[in-house]
Amino acid sequence: MTSSVTLNLFQGPWCGIFKGLMDRQPCVYILASDAYGTLYIGVTSNLIGRLHQHRTGELQGFTSRHHVHRLVRFELFDTMEGAIEREKQLKRWHRQWKINLIESENPHWADLAVGFGFDPLPPRSRRDGP
Repeated sequence: MTSSVTLNLFQGPWCGIFKGLMDRQPCVYILASDAYGTLYIGVTSNLIGRLHQHRTGELQGFTSRHHVHRLVRFELFDTMEGAIEREKQLKRWHRQWKINLIESENPHWADLAVGFGFDPLPPRSRRDGP
């Protein structure tokens, strides 16, 4: 016997956020390869779509090369200009400041994309050597 769970993103704690994301709301997001791993900061007006692109490898580049796919923080903005300014600010920050920011609301580095209906990612195994 198999059971299935249906996640309704239009109810519960994510309701207002998800509806906003469906309406192309500007957003700055931080992805990580794992807790304390490689970080990536990006900006988009469609967080759900962008996460899909990162996770499926549709976007070739830094995140696919370094396996940076876990959503560990995001901030919503009223305007794209505000989101771009924040992205630039965060990219200038020291690494430890970024870690502190992530841990201020996500101390266990949980993959927030799971709350949007994405499958959990397996833990990354560490490689020895280059």
